[in-house]
Amino acid sequence: MQFVEEIVVDEFLPTVRSLLAGELRDRDLTQSEVATVLGISQSAVSKYAHGDVTVNDRIAEDERVRTLVDDLGNGLAAGEISPVQALIEIEVLIRDLEAGGDLLAQLHEEAVPELADHGASFRVHDPESDLRTSERVLSSLRRGLGMLETASGFTGLIPAVGSNLVACTPDAENVDDVAGVPGRIFDVKGRTTIPADPEFGVSEHVARVLLAARRHGADASAAVNIAYEPALVDELTEQDHVAAEFDESGDVASSVGAAIEDAPEATVLYQTGGMGIEPLIYVLGADAESVADSVRSLL
Repeated sequence: MQFVEEIVVDEFLPTVRSLLAGELRDRDLTQSEVATVLGISQSAVSKYAHGDVTVNDRIAEDERVRTLVDDLGNGLAAGEISPVQALIEIEVLIRDLEAGGDLLAQLHEEAVPELADHGASFRVHDPESDLRTSERVLSSLRRGLGMLETASGFTGLIPAVGSNLVACTPDAENVDDVAGVPGRIFDVKGRTTIPADPEFGVSEHVARVLLAARRHGADASAAVNIAYEPALVDELTEQDHVAAEFDESGDVASSVGAAIEDAPEATVLYQTGGMGIEPLIYVLGADAESVADSVRSLL
């Protein structure tokens, strides 16, 4: 099993670093200066200079790689481009070359011949593929859950029905496009307990609230439910959140939709409960981390 990222580490990065080191040396930078610019050791620069690092000719001869190396060599040598800017430019090129059918995807399929015959091979390398999109959502959700799990005092915000932090894909249409915690997050003897890794399609209630808000114009991709207290709504409002009340005794989707239409900028939705209905607050945000951060601000 070999990942495309291994092709990047083993083939692409040594080649690009070698080419860049050569460009910078040609522009009269010392070995020490080249090492500083590239963030590598002087001994590594020496290896590049003496040809002791294997270069992938197909990568080195790619016109896009040559053009970028030349541009970065000029910019770095003149101090017009920072190492961070150069890193970003290289990252962008890597993602382009990983796209289905492009250079890094070809090298990957040659290293793993089974991919060439697999119906989803192109989607594997597509940065915007469903697989990668889903994994990004799950990764963000895990980070958000980690923030809540380690937040001192979060158990005091968990309602009797439990909390759930959810996040959805960019084109989410139903609960299967929303990831959450199976079984919800509970307070077990004063400890925030997340019973399982997040999955898609396991959240019903919080997912429906998020989806309803999005359908009516909310710019949110994640949400969490916490216990309702008027003081919490006030505190979130003081932190520049826009709050809107909705009625959960009827159709939730319609009620949430009406609340968003009345307050399009709302990032806090709440209902004050009723017969057999626990009052709750829903905090919405761009991603799971930002939602978790908003909740932590209440502690």
